[in-house]
Amino acid sequence: MPKANPVRKKIKIPSKMKWLFCSYDVESLDLKDDKDYIITQTLNYGVWDDLKWLYKAYSEKDIKAVLKNPIRGVWFEKVLNFWTTIFGINLPKKVWEKAIMNISPVSFE
Repeated sequence: MPKANPVRKKIKIPSKMKWLFCSYDVESLDLKDDKDYIITQTLNYGVWDDLKWLYKAYSEKDIKAVLKNPIRGVWFEKVLNFWTTIFGINLPKKVWEKAIMNISPVSFE
């Protein structure tokens, strides 16, 4: 059985990144259990220093997995386009459409 990476386990979300997770108590977020949310928020809203931290906390494989299975309705279209292009990921049209944040009012015409 492979050993857990002890360095990765000690990594905490920096206090300067709390604004990325304003709906949550950063101390209660678990790097493993909340991985999809943490990666999504950081890619969607983060700045350069946040992205550098992300690469210390998670592998490229983890980041790509989140992009391949994006959380529904939380992605900015241009941001998701950027990251999927950077990582060479082609999302099916239905997956893409469900991932994009839609703040337009629904028309009942």
